[in-house]
Amino acid sequence: MSSRKIINSLYIGVPSGILLGFLLKLIESVSQIRVYTLLLNVDFIPLIGQVKWSEPMEFLFHIVISICIAFAFIFLADFLNLQTSLLKLWLLSSILCLPTLGLYFVLSSLAIKEVPAWNDWQAFAYWTIAHLIYAWILPLLYLKTLKKEKH
Repeated sequence: MSSRKIINSLYIGVPSGILLGFLLKLIESVSQIRVYTLLLNVDFIPLIGQVKWSEPMEFLFHIVISICIAFAFIFLADFLNLQTSLLKLWLLSSILCLPTLGLYFVLSSLAIKEVPAWNDWQAFAYWTIAHLIYAWILPLLYLKTLKKEKH
């Protein structure tokens, strides 16, 4: 594990995670559909769910997950030598983010808090669009880190 990958994971994971969170918060505030609440929800996780976390702390959990996804993305992009193909990078990030779409159904079913129902298709559409934007941003930030490294 190189320090470059860790630093780049922070550079990519933090802003993309913030963008995803703010986008879902905006959608929730306009539509009243609790997709942001669903994103941050940890109430069903043993031990962790027993604590009443503040919103900033729940957001930090989300950012840590985003950093882990960014690390996996960087590792795979480097391993597969995809640095020159934006299309292949988008495909890789889409594949990595695909499980988040299914996670909607799991999270909404397990949640104790009031979140959208597993069969709320409007909420699922918002969730999907926001995560597709997240998957679109990862390669762009990755390519930006490569440009920085060359200078």
